[in-house]
Amino acid sequence: MDSVVQSPLPQASVLSPSILSFLNNKLRTDQNLSQAPTLLSELQAQCGDLDQALIDLNRSLGSSLLAYASVSDRAHGFLSLIDSQLTGLESSTRSRSSDGEGGVEQILGEELPALAKEVARVESVRTYAETALKLQTMIGDIEDAVSSTMKKNSWKHSLKQNSEELRLVAIKTLKLTEDMLTSVTKTHPQWAHLVSAVDHRVDRALAILRPQAIADHRALLTSLGWPPPLSSTPDSGRSNDVQNPLFTMQGDLKDQYCENFLALCSLQELQRRRKSRQLEGYNRELALYQPLWVIEELVNPIALASQRHFSKWIDKPEFIFTLVYKITRDYVDSMDELLQPLVDEAMLTGYSCREEWISGMVSSLSTYLAKEIFPKYAQPDEDGVMGTQEQAKISWLHLVDLMISFDKQIKSLIEHSGILLSFEDDGNFVKASSLNVFCDRPDWLDLWAEIELSDILDKLKLETGDERNWTVKVQGAGLLSDAEDHKAPAISSAYLRCLSSVVDRCRSLPRISMRSRFLRLTGGPVIHKFLDCLLLRCQEAEGLTALTDNDALIKVANSINAARYFESVLKEWCEDVFFLEIGSNQYDQPGMSVGEQDGNVDPVEGLESGIFYKDIVKLEEFRTEWAEKISVVILRGFDAECRDYVKNRKQWQEKGEDGWTVSKYLVGALDYLQGKVSVVEVNLNAVDFVGVWRSLAGGIDRLFFNGILMSNAKFHDGGVERFGRDLEVLFGAFGAWCLRPEGFFPRVSEGLKLLKIGEEEIQNSLAGETWMKEKGIRHLSMAEAEKIVKSRVFTS
Repeated sequence: MDSVVQSPLPQASVLSPSILSFLNNKLRTDQNLSQAPTLLSELQAQCGDLDQALIDLNRSLGSSLLAYASVSDRAHGFLSLIDSQLTGLESSTRSRSSDGEGGVEQILGEELPALAKEVARVESVRTYAETALKLQTMIGDIEDAVSSTMKKNSWKHSLKQNSEELRLVAIKTLKLTEDMLTSVTKTHPQWAHLVSAVDHRVDRALAILRPQAIADHRALLTSLGWPPPLSSTPDSGRSNDVQNPLFTMQGDLKDQYCENFLALCSLQELQRRRKSRQLEGYNRELALYQPLWVIEELVNPIALASQRHFSKWIDKPEFIFTLVYKITRDYVDSMDELLQPLVDEAMLTGYSCREEWISGMVSSLSTYLAKEIFPKYAQPDEDGVMGTQEQAKISWLHLVDLMISFDKQIKSLIEHSGILLSFEDDGNFVKASSLNVFCDRPDWLDLWAEIELSDILDKLKLETGDERNWTVKVQGAGLLSDAEDHKAPAISSAYLRCLSSVVDRCRSLPRISMRSRFLRLTGGPVIHKFLDCLLLRCQEAEGLTALTDNDALIKVANSINAARYFESVLKEWCEDVFFLEIGSNQYDQPGMSVGEQDGNVDPVEGLESGIFYKDIVKLEEFRTEWAEKISVVILRGFDAECRDYVKNRKQWQEKGEDGWTVSKYLVGALDYLQGKVSVVEVNLNAVDFVGVWRSLAGGIDRLFFNGILMSNAKFHDGGVERFGRDLEVLFGAFGAWCLRPEGFFPRVSEGLKLLKIGEEEIQNSLAGETWMKEKGIRHLSMAEAEKIVKSRVFTS
């Protein structure tokens, strides 16, 4: 011990500048001298580790040299074989040169192709050996770097920077290895076993490297003070005063964070490239996407800190949404300004730190809602927390309102950055919506639809029971620009407002399949309820008076108007892109998760693919049926009024009554017809009214043709003139709605034309189709025309 103390120290001139600098820093004062034994032990330990690392490197170098020597020997053997074969070929060529052309043909046709094939095989083996050797060297470097980073991490903070450098070296070598594997996969797909073996060893290295990088990243975040205390999060009026740890970090700590950030981003980019290569030929878009790891490490701790507050607000969820939005908004700018440049530097394409931060916060909220909130709201009776069933329904709808409002705030936060929601196109909108909680729980979506439908039907029950809503017309601008032309009652507008509210809530759902399912479960029953109410009112009117009085006609006309207006609005909606997308989803299968259903979308163009197509068809059938019933009822009354006129055959053998422009037996029928039609015209919309009067015209045409012209009555000159005047008055009654009313009475018009033909023309004409076409007779058969002609009696 004395000899150690008394041994002479080396001269300062002998020591290197680095050693002198080290000693000056460590042994500056007398107090530092007392720590010399500790420093000595640390230096000895480090020297021991370095010696061991040197031994490991020598061993690895030796094994690599042996592997190279082995491959070199094999290559030398192959080259010697080629040389001997070439020598044999030369001697064979000389010996056969005297044999003439036959020998040359044998060499060219048989031996040269075999030799070329052998040369190609040897070249392939040489390439394989060189590639395997390069990959072996790279994998060795990677494993050494990973092993060194593990050892360095166990040392003091002074060597952490060296650990980061080794990690970056490992990542760089991993990228070079991936480049080579990608090239091998494309140029030599038959070397699958080599690629698989390398992938296996790379996976083992990554399994160590990534957790290590994430652990270092978490430690750095903790030293930065992340997550910040939620109590210090400012209110909306002082958001600029918050101390954001990402903005306040400085010096070495900032450099270390940025280096670690880049390392994690590089690892994720490497992982994406590997998956892209391994999934070549498959649907890679879904499998390749992963949340940005560095943003996940920011979101997770702050989400855990928030949940301690969430547990106190189960019965006040508005506080939960307010806090999450506040945190998301307050720190979103730092993602753009500080972290996005680092992501771009790491060449991690396709990621926006702003979007990832927002998506991560919303996803954490959705996860908490799915685990803690919705189970209590979905089963209130079991826990007894939500009270009565009615209170549970109100709470559920309130929660959904909060989610929809929150999603709108998040959407505006995204668009504020200048991002126009391409977000919805690539599926990221799903992650930025709190309503994605319904994606994996279609039973909750069904429950929401059931509660929503129940609430709407309760509101509509009062509207439906108010008789004024069935008589007062829609005033001002309705859901259509020509709402007043439909003469629709206010009840149709009430049902459409409720259906529109369902559509608005449906728009907030992040997936097309979810929107389609919700709209079918909620919107469809609302339309069916409306149609049932219309049908019930029409049946009541028909059952009481058989639609013979004006009040019953008005009641049915109002119902038809309501159906027409409702149908027009649905058709206009179906032309919107939103409904076209929903209509393309024809595979909404109960029990299947909405995520699975999104893969079954088969777009179909046309109105037939619309989600409301069947409902529109039912409304059209309702209108057509009851408009036809109005026509039938009026026609039946007209038939009863003019029965004496139709059955009086003798009148066609007499001259018209003096002072009468129309037969007196027809006056009452025409008055009845005009009275009923005027009531229908005033109360029925213009489109359906056209169908009613045209149907009436066709029915009267058949009635007069069959009851008068085909009744074997004899028409004298006075009878023909009388019949013509009666038809002119009848046509005049319909002249208010068309220019040529006789065109809607084709059979009686052509019958009158035949009756007016002179005796000589009939006798001199040849009856037949040609003659009928010349006379413009197109709606009567040959037999009907002959019967009408024979009923004409000419008096001299």
